[in-house]
Amino acid sequence: MTTSDAGLLADQNPLPSGVDSRLREHLTFLIEVDRLKTVLRASPLAAADRRENDAEHSWHLALMVMTLAEYADEPIDVGHTMKLVVVHDLIEIYAGDTPIYDTELAVSQQEREEAAAERLFGILPDDAGRTLRALWDEFEARRTPEARFAKAMDRLQPLLLNWMAKGGTWRTPGVTADDVRARKAVIGDGSAKLWEAALHLIDEGERRGWARS
Repeated sequence: MTTSDAGLLADQNPLPSGVDSRLREHLTFLIEVDRLKTVLRASPLAAADRRENDAEHSWHLALMVMTLAEYADEPIDVGHTMKLVVVHDLIEIYAGDTPIYDTELAVSQQEREEAAAERLFGILPDDAGRTLRALWDEFEARRTPEARFAKAMDRLQPLLLNWMAKGGTWRTPGVTADDVRARKAVIGDGSAKLWEAALHLIDEGERRGWARS
């Protein structure tokens, strides 16, 4: 049985009947998103010989927002931006991760993720579900300074991990250094300074043979 077909985790050990009904929905959601820790990404860890999971990725992005906010091209609300990066990959609990260089899987990505958002945020009380769905939609649309910087973090973080792995997913068959630059260019929408640094890493990676010319 796949995650998309499975019942809710909370159903495996139902909460006591005395728990308030609204709180029950919140807690059921929080139990369900524990699945995020099981969703593996393509990016390698810098500190261990394994791939990172989505929960680790989201935590890292939140810390990057706190640490790198001064490099945003536009003033951002740091707290709001942290909400965006914490929420942005929750839908992968049901939709799965779509590696950045997997063009075949990318064809169905939007459809899968929209369906996952409807299901996952629907676990919450209506108002709370709409709040989280709005954050996810904001991140995807990238129309606000916070969303643009959040997306920049989402592209910069795996770049740092791939640098530490001396290539990592840059070595994906068929992927070139120019492909990496094209996929990472969105960093520049949130921060010219960070995009300049990212280009230095990609250029040097190409020079060292970690990414194909």
